[in-house]
Amino acid sequence: METLLQGATRLFAALGYDATTLRQISDALGIDPVRVGFTGSKRDLYLAVIERAYRIETEAMSPAITGVVVADATQAADAIHTIVDRYLDFCVEHPEFPALWIHRWLYDAADLTGLERQFSQPLITMATRVLEQAVTDGYVGSGVDMEYCVWTLVWCVHGFVQGGVLDREGERVGPDSAEELARFRAHLHQLTQRVLSLPEDATP
Repeated sequence: METLLQGATRLFAALGYDATTLRQISDALGIDPVRVGFTGSKRDLYLAVIERAYRIETEAMSPAITGVVVADATQAADAIHTIVDRYLDFCVEHPEFPALWIHRWLYDAADLTGLERQFSQPLITMATRVLEQAVTDGYVGSGVDMEYCVWTLVWCVHGFVQGGVLDREGERVGPDSAEELARFRAHLHQLTQRVLSLPEDATP
């Protein structure tokens, strides 16, 4: 079943839900879904893929988000930079997961409603609350829309992981380039530091 979910994730991420068929998934994997215990519809398989993606992302991100314990502004800044790093690393390691959500941003699987509320919003809310608590504790600058701050980081990371940037010769480069990944990571830290008015001596 895990092989089916992994293969379906790759196809849904590459083509989107609307353009993918069960036959395509079966042919690409060379297996009959029924033989691995799946007897549902394409909709059922897609929901299982989204749920699996959410579980894997939650397992990866929750320790960095919920484990934040700070005593001063520098520690708060270090914790925030750690969350940024962990999210970037996760998306680079699993580029198919950002791709799934980008397809949905473009109204793929529009008939399947409520998935964002169930499988995307919880982590956004969790990260936003960490930033809001840091403001309440006086560790980061106030006057910033923390929810939009989190979403800005999500948009940036998803865009870079999926589309990269154009170099000076007009060639597309992205996370496969260690140099470009390091450059983007530094940019994320600079963006986060300036938006949240984090201490300059925090470790990125």
